[in-house]
Amino acid sequence: MSESVEKHREAAPEHVRVAILTISDTRTPENDTGGDVIQELMEEAGHEITGRSIVKDEPSSIRTTLVDLLANSGVDAIITTGGTGIAARDTTYEVVNRMIEKKLDGFGEIFRMLSYEEIGAAAVLSRAVAGAVGAKFIASLPGSRNGVRLAVEKLLVPEISHIVFELKKRAD
Repeated sequence: MSESVEKHREAAPEHVRVAILTISDTRTPENDTGGDVIQELMEEAGHEITGRSIVKDEPSSIRTTLVDLLANSGVDAIITTGGTGIAARDTTYEVVNRMIEKKLDGFGEIFRMLSYEEIGAAAVLSRAVAGAVGAKFIASLPGSRNGVRLAVEKLLVPEISHIVFELKKRAD
């Protein structure tokens, strides 16, 4: 690891305030396994879950909920699960991609590479995406528990504090 990355990680906050949004026509609080995995892994890493909700896979509902979460001063990052595939009802990518101001292309690229190692060519069906909306971070993950676990363990837990630190830096 480079010296500057290490210094930035050391300066990053110890915990990030994360909102979890599950996007699904079928998930309920009782069977929201993707949301459960996000919460479990982020809390184990020392981050705070500031809210958790489920919305139907309707673009207007997704957007309204995200706008509210982004306006919440108690939220540093939003992690969504669901709606990133290519089925007709999968609209999360379209909504989130339009909202992102600074896209982190490497997030989706690396997620698909890691997925390929686990599930083979089916990884091309994922439209996982992440980026910044103002000084807030948003990551949209697939709905599968295994896909969520992979993204959170390999990408978000190691870097979310650093990402939030960078986004909160004031421009000179």
